[in-house]
Amino acid sequence: MGKKHIIKKSEEELPEKGKVREGELKKDPQIAATSKRIEEGRVYINSSYNNTIITLTDKQGNSLGWVSSGGIGFRGTKKATPFAASKVAENVSLIAQKLGIKKMSIWVKGIGSGRESAIRSFAARGFEIISIKDETPIPHNGCRSPKRRRV
Repeated sequence: MGKKHIIKKSEEELPEKGKVREGELKKDPQIAATSKRIEEGRVYINSSYNNTIITLTDKQGNSLGWVSSGGIGFRGTKKATPFAASKVAENVSLIAQKLGIKKMSIWVKGIGSGRESAIRSFAARGFEIISIKDETPIPHNGCRSPKRRRV
């Protein structure tokens, strides 16, 4: 193989320090949202047997940020523990504080063990909780049971 040719840019082509050309930075939704102050938001807590996912939205339901216990670094059965859910709630509350959210309504879905600890963590962080609504789906009649075994 031959030598690799390295093309050096001249000083005119290099961007100046502090100046960024248009379209060079990726638009981060959390950074973009910091420019507008949001007073009130919604928090959706989805707690299953295997994981806890918390999503922060504005009043209309537009997502501002989300964190899951698997994304933080918990693995296996530790993802569904109340401790992991409280750590997830702490990370979401940091995002909410950056955005300037002071009041929040909480919507809980699922039957995992992290539901209550996540709500307590938000209350301990100093947010004003307007309402807590449980949206856990409940089967009214359920699936058809399997045929009875004949021996």
